Amino acid sequence: MKAKKSLGQNFLKSVLALNKIVEAGEVSQNDIILEIGPGKGTLTEKLLEKAGCVIAVEKDRNLFELLQNKFKKEIEENPTSHKATNGRGKLILINDDILNFQLEPSGLAPSAYKVIANIPYNITGAILKKFLGNNPPAGGQPERMILLVQNEVAKRIMARDGKESILSISVKAYGTPKTVMKVPARYFSPAPKVDSAAISIKNISRKIFTENKLNEGQFWQIVRAGFAHKRKKVSSNLKQYLKTLDGRQASVQSVQLGNKRAEELTLRDWVNLAKSIDPDSRF
Repeated sequence: MKAKKSLGQNFLKSVLALNKIVEAGEVSQNDIILEIGPGKGTLTEKLLEKAGCVIAVEKDRNLFELLQNKFKKEIEENPTSHKATNGRGKLILINDDILNFQLEPSGLAPSAYKVIANIPYNITGAILKKFLGNNPPAGGQPERMILLVQNEVAKRIMARDGKESILSISVKAYGTPKTVMKVPARYFSPAPKVDSAAISIKNISRKIFTENKLNEGQFWQIVRAGFAHKRKKVSSNLKQYLKTLDGRQASVQSVQLGNKRAEELTLRDWVNLAKSIDPDSRF
């Protein structure tokens, strides 16, 4: 079956990469795995060998029907270890757009789950926002995520050049990212124009907001304002935001970060800055 460019389909064919991804997920029979865009099912096969239950969400109707035939046995098999799946099969196959998908209507009650997927690269940011951000699907955040992303995106998330970005801060605020392996373009069919990387995001939670008594929405308003103009200092970028605080105590001098550029600030710096300029935003 020919890959559809419009859906960002590049099918992973490397057994080495597939094994590394499953290994990074530390998949066991106790796990419920959410797979995004299973494609022809090569990763799905590996996940079914290890997991208690796999929920695979495929947007492409033709691929969905291919997977229905390929995994007929697993779809009908009853996983005894998971009440959360309401007695449905070891593989729950859903024809839907992952950005519209909600966990509870699929039969998965709120519980720990892992996202492991070779995702369409054109919606990487939207997927991270959906599962990490301040409006996760019903069922809450996953325990961890193992994702195949463009290699350059992986580098930005890790801030390998020492420069943070909204993307890197957005991931680090919710979990601990790590590069699992670089995945060359030749490992895919069809081969994309750029190399990829498998990343893991572990220890996913909202702890940084609850422990620091930060309003999550306002924290991200401050971060976005701070990154508004890359070449300007944070203090200059925040001037407009500070005007919206309606006379509340607002200052950046106590943490002495205003003279730095946004890319120089760590996640901890942003937390301190948010607490400093908008104390009334805390719970």
